[in-house]
Amino acid sequence: MPSSTVLHRAVISSRSLDAALPVYEVGLGLAVEARADGFASLRTGDGLELMFHERPASASDAAVALTFAVDGLDRAIERWTAAGGAVVDPPAAQPWGERMAVVRDADGHLVCLVESP
Repeated sequence: MPSSTVLHRAVISSRSLDAALPVYEVGLGLAVEARADGFASLRTGDGLELMFHERPASASDAAVALTFAVDGLDRAIERWTAAGGAVVDPPAAQPWGERMAVVRDADGHLVCLVESP
């Protein structure tokens, strides 16, 4: 029986919305849809909600990493780092056919940026 489960939202803990949001706004071109005390909501082009909430958090390399498909991976990396993110693994061809880079956001969460050939 096929699953009807759909990813509804990604919730990201952040020590500071003021530091976290520009990385996603400038780095990926996402717009803040809503912001209130301690939380903000952004939406990807395919409708996935990214909900940020301020709380003490510590990043882990063993965590689940968000992956975003981007056009122009090298330029996306430039925007990401200019907005306060960092590169962990620079763009490289992967065995499954994508070019991928692994980056960190302002809170240290791992994020993958991929570009299809």
